Amino acid sequence: MKTSDFYFELPQELIAQDPLEDRSSSRMMVLDRKTGKIEHRIFRDVIEYLDPGDCLVVNDTKVIPARLIGNKVDTDAKIEVLLLKRKENDIWETLVKPGKKAKIGTEISFGEGLLKAKVVDIVEEGNRLIQFSYEGIFEEILDRLGQMPLPPYITHQLKDKNRYQTVYAKHEGSAAAPTAGLHFTPELLEKIKEKGIQIAHVTLHVGLGTFRPVKVEDVTQHHMHSEFYVVEEEQARIINETKRSGHKVIAVGTTSCRTLESATNEEGVLIPGSGWTEIFIYPGYQFKLIDRLITNFHLPESTLLMLVSALAGKETILHAYEEAVKERYRFFSFGDAMMIL
Repeated sequence: MKTSDFYFELPQELIAQDPLEDRSSSRMMVLDRKTGKIEHRIFRDVIEYLDPGDCLVVNDTKVIPARLIGNKVDTDAKIEVLLLKRKENDIWETLVKPGKKAKIGTEISFGEGLLKAKVVDIVEEGNRLIQFSYEGIFEEILDRLGQMPLPPYITHQLKDKNRYQTVYAKHEGSAAAPTAGLHFTPELLEKIKEKGIQIAHVTLHVGLGTFRPVKVEDVTQHHMHSEFYVVEEEQARIINETKRSGHKVIAVGTTSCRTLESATNEEGVLIPGSGWTEIFIYPGYQFKLIDRLITNFHLPESTLLMLVSALAGKETILHAYEEAVKERYRFFSFGDAMMIL
């Protein structure tokens, strides 16, 4: 299976640069994977495709303002640091630009010394381990100095940080938002609950690997970056009961989907717990738990496009994407939604 098999032509102007005023007013393509039938709806109509007893599974991770702009202490040269993974004792794995200016021992200052950093090691793919020093609470300083780490294809400045968070974001730790969840409003979630649909929460801290292009032509040779997930006991119980009673489990986003599929055993039972997942879902994968998926429109040749192709079939998905381009759907993080039935 080749990476180029997942290519499609995407006009640049269809990449959404700004979120809509009303989260739930984005368009939604509904794709029936068995028949290939396509419907064009508005996202708030999602409730019509959910039945009492079904379970919607959301990822309640919270994006941290992980992008820091600082200066080298000795030369005052500008340096950009992107926080990827917290290690220990205020040491983070980071992506540094320009990397050549960040040798081991390099000291960086942010916010006129409010936050200081020192490069202590260089690890795989040139990522830097950085040790931070500060007075006070790290999260509060980060909130003050950091910017949201928007994907590279979004060039507009984000006016309101909260627009790159879901309304149910709770556990801090992501370098990117689980964007399918951005379409939900508190009002829509309330209506869904009133209809008798359960809403279960899992947590997967989204890493920047989600935007990393597939650089190998043989799909099977691509290595996914590991991401930390948590499935709480009560949430696992709700999801397993839904499945046992013959109702549908609907994953909101590829991150919820990957969490559920990582934590489910071969008998189709979701096991509570936490850990790291490198699961890579591409055509040929047999889904163990999820029945349906709510997602956004993804990049050509991306691992996310491969995941939705595994669920609905590559030809069906590429045909739906052709239709989305023709109908001028908005793509990627701030774009429109797709529901795969």
